[in-house]
This record gives sequence, structure tokens and C-alpha cells, in this order.
Amino acid sequence: MSTATAGAAGVIVGKRALHHLRAVLERETGAQAALLLREIGFATGEEVYEAFEAWSREHYKVTSPRHLDTVFLAEALSGFFGEAGWGSVTSSELSPAVVALDMREWAEAEPHGAEYPCCHFSSGMLADFFTRLGGSQAAVMEVECASRGESRCRFLVGSPDMLTYVYERMTTGMSYAEALA
Repeated sequence: MSTATAGAAGVIVGKRALHHLRAVLERETGAQAALLLREIGFATGEEVYEAFEAWSREHYKVTSPRHLDTVFLAEALSGFFGEAGWGSVTSSELSPAVVALDMREWAEAEPHGAEYPCCHFSSGMLADFFTRLGGSQAAVMEVECASRGESRCRFLVGSPDMLTYVYERMTTGMSYAEALA
């Protein structure tokens, strides 16, 4: 991680600490752990975004990552999160209103046979991060997770209304891909 990234973020928390935080919250609060982790993650989004801004200025010579072309933005996201220790990121448009972020070897994921996607901290952090990047309210929902044995973590990014629509369809048995079709 570059000095600008580390200096802007201020503190580095390791993967083990993140995994332990989830384990303690799950043990002590049960089902509320997911909500608490998303809230804690959301509170970190601003500083992570500020670090991304500094990283983008250093690596792409832009005043804001909002000025990056879509191709360079995807590259920048992968480079930034990779250097920060989270893992590489690839992005793809699933619909005009939803982007998928695919992470292999994502820092929060810990293969332990989870029943549901459980990178809740990341979901919150990415929601605040993409709200700042896009300039309007963004929601994030994890739909695939390495913690439950899948090959990647996949997060959907879109408006709260759109992801609520997708979630509601998923509760009826549809896949997220079917809900977006």
C-alpha cells in the first residue's frame, strides 16, 4: 500500500481482526451481528473513499476518481483494494442500474461453511464508498460469498430501490440474475 493510502486511512486492521470481530458479534448478538457489521462497515466508507481519492490522484493524476473513464475506474478499484489488502476487484454491468463487483480471495471472506453470504462489514463499507463515488445513495448486497464455499464474493451495487426489488424477487426463489433479467 502506498504512503498516501496508508496515511489517509490512518489505521490498518488485519484480516484476523476482521474475522474475530464477526465471530464475537455473532456469538454475542446472534442475528443482529449482520446489521451491526454493516453499520460499522458503513462508518468506515468515508475514510476508505478518501484514501481512494488520494490513491487515484497519485496513480492516475486526476483530482477525483469521478473523473476516471469507466475502464480506468475498474482498474483503479482493483489496484486500490488490492494494494490495501482487501483483494482484487473486477466489475461488470449486469443491467443499466446494477454493477457487479467480483472479489476473489476477499479479506473479509473466511471459508467456514456459512449458510448465507456474510461479508456484512464489506457491504456497509462499499455502500458508503459507492455513495460517495457516485454522488447519490448506493446500496450494496452480497449475493455470492467465498465464506459459504463459492469461488468468489459477488456484491451488487445499485440504488436502494433497485436492490430492494432484486432482494424481494430472491425471497420468492429467483436467482439475482433472474431478478435482473
